[in-house]
Amino acid sequence: MTAKMFKTLDDFLGTHFIYTYDNGWEYEWYAKNDHTVDYRIHGGMVAGRWVKDQEANIVMLTEGIYKVAWTEPTGTDVALDFVPNEKKLNGTIFFPAWVKQHPEITVTFQNEHIDRMHEAREKYDTYPKLVVPEFAHITYIGDAGQNNEDVISEAPYDGITDDIREGRYFDENYRRINK
Repeated sequence: MTAKMFKTLDDFLGTHFIYTYDNGWEYEWYAKNDHTVDYRIHGGMVAGRWVKDQEANIVMLTEGIYKVAWTEPTGTDVALDFVPNEKKLNGTIFFPAWVKQHPEITVTFQNEHIDRMHEAREKYDTYPKLVVPEFAHITYIGDAGQNNEDVISEAPYDGITDDIREGRYFDENYRRINK
């Protein structure tokens, strides 16, 4: 794990994180650039889901503290507050009722199934939303650089986060070792 200190927005952009919420859900998340994030979900009700090029609002609230928020094609809203110098974050996920009732629909590479997400959003109930507010501990911080397509480039598999944390997934240039 890098000993990088976060002060500016540029310090945050291009950073790859793995974190575990207090409820046990594990997520992997990448600040791809100043308006886009990629992520994989490794634990929780939508484990196995992964997304590239999600448009997001990314700002620095104050030195070393960042807020990221977006709405997914599923209708799920996400707000994350990163405090990477303290290896923690707070996230709130607002799942539409249909995602709670049919999470398996979302467990896929979303980018190839946007129409399916839109169809489910229109077909099933949105309310009441399932609101999941949780603190998380950051277990990995990697300096991937901005717009690195290797960071989130395949479906999650059992053990991938351990492979990343233990240096078996990326080479010294932050490129995938086994493509």
